Order: sequence, then structure tokens, then C-alpha cells
Amino acid sequence: MKLFNLLFKSNNMWWVYALLSALFAALTAIFAKIGVSNMNSNLATAIRTVVILLVAWGIVLARNETKGITTLSRQNLLFLVISGITTGLSWVFYFKALQMGKVSQVAPVDKLSIALTIILSAVFLKEVMTARVLAGALLIIAGTLVLIK
Repeated sequence: MKLFNLLFKSNNMWWVYALLSALFAALTAIFAKIGVSNMNSNLATAIRTVVILLVAWGIVLARNETKGITTLSRQNLLFLVISGITTGLSWVFYFKALQMGKVSQVAPVDKLSIALTIILSAVFLKEVMTARVLAGALLIIAGTLVLIK
């Protein structure tokens, strides 16, 4: 019961959402590998993108969360557009890699993004990189190398 209360307190919900994100990312890799077989990977990415667009806008509309759109700054819009471009490029390359390789090798390499994010967050966002965080990033890199060999 203590664990349940700890996980589901509002300030700890990020952990639950992060675990759900990991679960759905894992399922994405499996379903994408099956879905991309015998078809063009760019077409597969485009189809997936339309579905994501519909789901995301469906959630926003269902929760009546469109009112915040008028308060977006130029900086918000610029960086959301850049983020969208980088996400799209990530998906294009991910689907191509899935089409050509084993999902058990592609997924770990894709997750190197975790180590890269840690490094980039220190460089661009000035987040503190402690010895523990650096060790974790190095373990992710080492684990990826073990899995792809």
C-alpha cells in the first residue's frame, strides 16, 4: 500500500507516465516491425503519423484543452515545430532501421537517445550531470553495445 501511495501521489505521477511511455514504446517497436514488412518504410511512417495526429487531437478536443493555443509564444511555436521535425526524422530513420534490421537490435540503438539526451541536456539546458547520471549514461551505452554484437 505504501508503494501504491508513493507512486500515485501527484508529484510522483511522472514515474507512472514514464513507465507507461516505456511500455508503449516497446509495443510500438514490435507492432511497427510487423507493420513495416513488405512495404515502403516512408509510407509506413506517414500512415503512423496520421494516426498519431488523430489520437493527439482527439485527446485535446475530448479534454477541451484547445484554449491554451492562443497563448503560445513565438518561442513555443518555433521549438515545437523544430521538435516535430526532429521527431519526424527520428521516425523515418527508425522505421527504415526496423525494416532492415532485427527489432532486438534496432530498439536498443534507438534508446541510445537516452544517453544522448543526458549529454545534450547538460550542454544546452545546463542540467547538472552528476557522477551517478554519467555512470547511468555510460551503462546504457555499454548495454547497447552488448545487445547489438
